[in-house]
Order: sequence, then structure tokens, then C-alpha cells
Amino acid sequence: MGGAAGRRRLLVALWFVATWLGAAAGDAATASVDGRRAVASTGEDFVCATLDWWPPEKCDYGTCAWGRASLLNLDLSNKVLLNAIKAFSPLTLRLGGSLQDKVVYGTADLRQPCTPFVKNDKEMFGFTQGCLPMRRWDELNAFFRKSGAKIVFGLNAFNGKVLMPDKSLKGPWDYTNAASLIRYTVNKGYKIHGWELGNELSGGGVGARVAADQYSADVIGLKSIVDKIYQGNPSKPLVLAPGGFFDNAWFTELIAKTKPNLLNVVTHHIYNLGAGVDTHLMERILDPSYLDGMASTFSNLQGILKSAGTSTVAWVGEAGGAYNSGHHLITDAFVFSFWFLDQLGMSAKYDTKSYCRQSLIGGNYGLLNTTTFQPNPDYYSALLWHRLMGTKVLATTFSGTNKIRAYAHCAKDSTGITLLLINLSGNTTTQVSVTSEGAAAAHKHGLKKHSRKTRHVHVPGFSGFAEAAGAMRNEYHLTPKDGNLQSQVMLLNGRALATDADGNIPRFEAVKVDAAQPITVAPYSIVFSHIPHFSVPACS
Repeated sequence: MGGAAGRRRLLVALWFVATWLGAAAGDAATASVDGRRAVASTGEDFVCATLDWWPPEKCDYGTCAWGRASLLNLDLSNKVLLNAIKAFSPLTLRLGGSLQDKVVYGTADLRQPCTPFVKNDKEMFGFTQGCLPMRRWDELNAFFRKSGAKIVFGLNAFNGKVLMPDKSLKGPWDYTNAASLIRYTVNKGYKIHGWELGNELSGGGVGARVAADQYSADVIGLKSIVDKIYQGNPSKPLVLAPGGFFDNAWFTELIAKTKPNLLNVVTHHIYNLGAGVDTHLMERILDPSYLDGMASTFSNLQGILKSAGTSTVAWVGEAGGAYNSGHHLITDAFVFSFWFLDQLGMSAKYDTKSYCRQSLIGGNYGLLNTTTFQPNPDYYSALLWHRLMGTKVLATTFSGTNKIRAYAHCAKDSTGITLLLINLSGNTTTQVSVTSEGAAAAHKHGLKKHSRKTRHVHVPGFSGFAEAAGAMRNEYHLTPKDGNLQSQVMLLNGRALATDADGNIPRFEAVKVDAAQPITVAPYSIVFSHIPHFSVPACS
């Protein structure tokens, strides 16, 4: 056993030396981290994932990518599924999606048979109304308890409303069936982290829309139901809304009408890369200026919340990048970790408290393979983030190539910082020196512009680091198998990540590096670097 582990460590060390020597002449750059104060903070359970309702008959562009990944038919006995969720301890799961506003709940008061979704192209989203049987709700909750997941449930906001020819929904929300589900859940002792109202009904809507004033009234109705049913209950769930695309005027009105505390979380969705069938997905993912385009949404929402004087916080409630189920061998391959980790880093800078990836399983953007349940590369990226990046976000400026994205947080459950470096260049290795100089001045100007000046500072310029003779840092280098960006196998420090025969998630073994050396970022690679001796007053 020791021999095998020793051999593995030797191979990793040899891989790292070969990588470092091969890159020794790479471009020089500097990441400056301001450790004096945090510029934002995330929630403890920042990484979140979604589970959806889509039946196997859900198809896009002639491809049916959902299989049995629905909340109604997912195999809850699968060991990899259980272990993948448990590895986060805890993972927040948001249950919802397009069909959530067509789901009724099979509680005792439902005055109709509890029947499944049926494919019907004349219906909105191509399916009839479906029903969640309480037997299945019991099975799901038993699984959630076993896995330690924290659950946010998206409620049907259509009930009682009339769909007009212009796709607007008129009338107040009929909460009878939803209240019945909430009461059933409480009576059974099932723990729910939050109840969310509606899916993609904000602004112009997707399929249908609700005006902001009516939505606000509906949310206030949900809040009063939750308060009433959970009265005296020590763990009262969050109330979340609207689970839709950001629209400045619409969100401003919702937040104004529910302040200061009638809405705990405002949720918005992100599919900024275009349709899953789009042929330009790869080039957008690798284009720094395209990635920067999302900053305005995060910034605008943060601005609304700050000026409103509300306790409401922001979450990304669903983000699959490319809509209509994603694109096989892009949104489920190594290349998508560039987009995903950049989204996590960018959203965190604007006080986003949780970021829910569409999906945990299902479609072509699942963190797990829909058929085999094996983790796709983004699963490992998400888990590394969860284990290494703390809640406090530090201002980070990067001087050098604009092809490197740099984000720093206080280290999770440890001293120092964790620096995330994403190299969007396929032909340039960059030597990144880390310093604590100059970040404060640059931060005054808001979003940092990448400077073309390069400096090569071998020993980071802050006290308490250079003096620590022999100080080391931990590095986690992520690369695609065979250098193929569309590979579904991710390498960690040269070693393929995969579950074992018992479905256990692999251990993440870092490479220890002399802290005085710059960080080598190979072409098309991602590096998490935990620097324990970095002096950070903000983190203490």
C-alpha cells in the first residue's frame, strides 16, 4: 500500500518537475493580492447544483440528453451519486427548472389524479402538467438526509393565474397546493433550506411572465405562509425569488416592494454563451472580453441591493452557460471549467452568496454523467473550489497577459490565501509571481484593467513570507487528458481523476512547491495555489 502511494507521489513529483523545467522560459507576470481587507464575501456553501424535472422525452436539436435524471425518476440508490454529494458536506441542491411551474403536488387536498408529465408539443415547454407523488417526495427526502444535502425547492407560481395571449400571467397566485406541500414537509420533519417561487417569469419571461408588482405580492404571500407554517420552528427556511433572468427595472421593483426582510434571497439565472447548438461556444469561453461581459449583471444587481437598504442577498439560482441542455463535449468537458471557475470567481467579487450550477446530473451540462454517474471535469473543479476557497474575497490585480484570469480568497479552514489562475492561452506558459503590493490602489478604480507591463518578482513583497525559510505552498494543476480541451477526463497534477470500484470520489493530492518560486501556469490549464504564509489581516 505504502509502496503504491510512494510511487504515485514520485510520478506526480516527476510530472511537476518536467512541467516546470519545460516552462522555465515562459512569460513573466505578477498577481497582486490586497490582504488588508475583504472586498466581498460568499456564503459558506457557495457552490450549489440543481436537479431538474425534465422527462427522458426532453430533446433539443434532435438529441435527448436527460435520460433518467429527473427528480421523478433519478436512481437514488446509485453510490457515485450519493458520494458525489457527500463529498461537499454539505452541497446545496436547488430543485426546479422550466417545468416547475407545471408541477402539482400529490397531497391529500389535490382534487385530481397525480399523473406524470406527458409529451405534447402544443403545450408550453412541450409537456403537459405533471405531479409529484408524496411517495416520491418521501424517497427524495430520505436520500437528501442520507447525503447531507441542503434543499431549496422551487414552487409552482402558475397556480391561479390566467395566461394571456401576450404570454403575461394575470391574477394572484393560488398558494393552496403549495401550502399543502409545505405543511406535509413540516409534519414529516423534512428539513428544507429554502422555498423559491417560480422559474424564469421575471422581465420578459421565458414561456410566460409576471409583472413585478404582482410577483412582489405573490412573494409576500409565500413569506406569510412560511412564517405561519414554521411558527415556533427553530429552523425557518429562506424565501427566494424570482429564479429568472436579470432585468434591471423589474428586479429593482421586486426588491423595493419586499424590503427590508420579506425576501431573503433574490435569484437570477445565467445562460450567457448562447444556445447549446451554437458553433461559437468554445471561442466565447476562451475570449477574456466575452467573459468580462457578465460583470455588469453582477455589478448592477449588487448596486440595487446596496441602495435599497434591504437584508436580501443575491444568488445565481441556475447557470448552465448554454441554454437548451448545453452542448456535449463542450459543457460537459474540460474546456467548460474555464467558464465555470471564472463565473465562480467573478460572481464572488460582487457578493454573490451561492452559485447553483445547472445541473448536478442531466442534460449536457451535468456535473455527473447522466448515464454512468461518473463525475465530469467541472465536478472536480467545483469540489476543489469548495475545499480551497474561503468565504472572504480579496482584491486581486494581474499584470501580464489578459489570457490569465486571477482570483484570490482567504484560504478555507486554513491560514493564508488560495489563488486561482486560469490560463485561456493554448500556447503560452506564464510564470506568475505573487505579491501583496499595489492591489489597494488599483482596487480604487473598480474593475481592474489588465496592464501589459510584466514584472518578475521572485520573492513576494510582504512581511512574514520571505523570512519563513523553506516555506512551501500547495498547488493543484488541472489539465485535460492528452491536451484535448474537449476531453471528459481531467488530470490533477498529471494524474487522471476518477472514482474507484466502490464509487468513491478520488482524493486530491497537492504538489508542494518552494514558496519563493513563481507559479508555473501551463497552456490551457487551471491552477489552485494555497499559500499558507501569505500575510493577510483580512483573513484573521
